[in-house]
Amino acid sequence: MSQEVQFANTDLPDLIQLKDISQVYDGNKVVIKDCNLLIEDKPGKGEFIVILGPSGCGKSTLLRYIAGLQTPTTGEVHLNGKLRTSKDSVGMVFQRYSSFPWMTVQQNVELGLVYAGVSAKERSQRAKAMIEKVGLVGHEGKFAQYPALSGGQLQRVAIARSLVSNPKMLLLDEPFGALDIQTRLQMQEMIQRIWSEFEGTMIFVTHDIPEAVFLADDIYIMGRNPGNIKRHFPVNFPRERTRDLKRSPEFNKLVYELEDEMMALNK
Repeated sequence: MSQEVQFANTDLPDLIQLKDISQVYDGNKVVIKDCNLLIEDKPGKGEFIVILGPSGCGKSTLLRYIAGLQTPTTGEVHLNGKLRTSKDSVGMVFQRYSSFPWMTVQQNVELGLVYAGVSAKERSQRAKAMIEKVGLVGHEGKFAQYPALSGGQLQRVAIARSLVSNPKMLLLDEPFGALDIQTRLQMQEMIQRIWSEFEGTMIFVTHDIPEAVFLADDIYIMGRNPGNIKRHFPVNFPRERTRDLKRSPEFNKLVYELEDEMMALNK
């Protein structure tokens, strides 16, 4: 059942907080207004947060604030209980393929570790372990470009590169939106499996309702004109999920509830 969004601090440390965010373009076009979001850190457990909403409501813009790629017109962005600064680094996976095509898969996955000063031997070991997790064994020496790799494989490279440094949080902006349906379903299962081994928090943007329900611990629905977070749906399914869940009455009941809520919010 949905809940009105009321964010209240608990004893858990704050991970992300957006405070009274507004975004105005061209002086008078208000696209986001008075938006608030609070995500707390759950050490040793993490959380899978999905932001769901129609195109143009500002979902991706919220991720850009958190990643430091955009500054709101008004309001504040806090990370780890402090005002965000240019020194804060947050991993992000985009819908458009973001791997470096002149580098191999192995080099792409190692890249963040290079900048972190990790030794060559450790970089190689950690990258190979992550490449195995995302199902790219045998592709390490290929250049990260199409057609050497498929679209799904290129997104696996981006996810591996983002996760190899074991970040506290990872932002994913409709990472499966450009994929065919079979690949998309495979990628959903892969990210769910990887997250179950990951102690950080993922914030995942989509407009696909079944995808949101399959992945999330908590779903926040955005409305538009102007954009704002309107509803919160806790998801109480077991953390380890398979496609069988999608055939259950409980799963489909929640999908229909979310459909009805989104239609009502965005008439």
